[in-house]
Amino acid sequence: MSIPIVPQATPAPPPDEAGAARANDVLHHMRPGPLQLPALPPLSVYVHLPWCLRKCPYCDFNSHEWKARQGEGEAFPEQRYIDAVLADLDAALPLVWGRTVHSVFIGGGTPSLFSPEGIDRLIGQMRARLKFAPDCEITLEANPGTFERERFRAFRGAGATRLSVGVQSFNDEHLKALGRVHDRAQAIAAVEEAADAFETFNIDLMYALPGQSAAQLQADLDQALALQPPHLSVYHLTLEPNTYFAKHPPKNLPPEDDAYAMLDAITAATGAAGLARYEVSAYAREGHRCRHNLNYWQFGDYLGLGAGAHGKLSFAHRIVRQVRFRDPRLYMDNALAGQAVAQSEDVALADLPFEYMLNALRLKDGFSFAQFGERTGLAITSIQRALEEAEHKGLLARDLWHAWPTEKGFDFLSDLQEMFLPGD
Repeated sequence: MSIPIVPQATPAPPPDEAGAARANDVLHHMRPGPLQLPALPPLSVYVHLPWCLRKCPYCDFNSHEWKARQGEGEAFPEQRYIDAVLADLDAALPLVWGRTVHSVFIGGGTPSLFSPEGIDRLIGQMRARLKFAPDCEITLEANPGTFERERFRAFRGAGATRLSVGVQSFNDEHLKALGRVHDRAQAIAAVEEAADAFETFNIDLMYALPGQSAAQLQADLDQALALQPPHLSVYHLTLEPNTYFAKHPPKNLPPEDDAYAMLDAITAATGAAGLARYEVSAYAREGHRCRHNLNYWQFGDYLGLGAGAHGKLSFAHRIVRQVRFRDPRLYMDNALAGQAVAQSEDVALADLPFEYMLNALRLKDGFSFAQFGERTGLAITSIQRALEEAEHKGLLARDLWHAWPTEKGFDFLSDLQEMFLPGD
């Protein structure tokens, strides 16, 4: 899972032609504005491939079931969608021209539904248009189903350097409750194949599942760690708005105190296995932190391509957020016409501290005061009062150069982040 952490916005109406033109007009974004950024942050690219075999009941991502793939007649629009993503990129190139891309994340949906040939074309054409760093990290999300895992080595050959495998659980009963299309045996086989094909990979797990006991969570952890992943992401199951679980909540979710105890068990088990917790939900061996996600959390820039993709781009005098059309077919139609952006707006000066902290405080190491100034264009005095309040409440610690969440701050992260919301 690697969707950028961004404030929720009301879906935008289709832009007029002038608005669509301004979204990708570098001169429009370079006009005088409220900020004076000393330098541009690192740039990443996120590509959203929106289809999956089945919509999971907890998923609030922009994903859509592709039933025609099982023989209902309509051809899977792989080539047209890739054409649209590349047209989207072509239109956006003036906004990032000359900048080096340090990471790419191809997420979904289930990107591994796309053929290795399609992924090869996508990555190859992106390389032809953008300046990739020599060690550019290229992550592909994948699910453990047999149909998909047979492609893993081919995805490596297509240019992906890192695989993120959405296991969620190794317990067949819990996998069924989560609506996953794979079982325990397929999950183990998929991770083994990922380890064989990739030098670095990630396993996604979830905890606080319906009916899950502490012993069952420990069994999931034991199995995951036995596979020796260099990176492990472990997410608390949450009932997100506009999901099946939000409308029909499971009746046997673990109590909050049990969920906290599960998190303690996760931290202890991963630490004993040599995986350090570097972010609220991420654990990694030395040298295997996800560079793409680190760029999000350090308030770097990312160009979002694909249906519903979010992006954040910095310019000399402003920071701009963009959202692509959400519906895949509407996105393809508009992207191929050079108008993939449904919404583009400057981040308000008053919102910058919260937007920065929404990301940076997820990191165990926190942030440096110098980076805060570089990435927001604001003086550290703009958040002095909030820093003092957070420190007084034991949620934050700091020295002369940087600040970081305490253990209590990690446990009450939302409360800590909210301290940096703009005042009335």
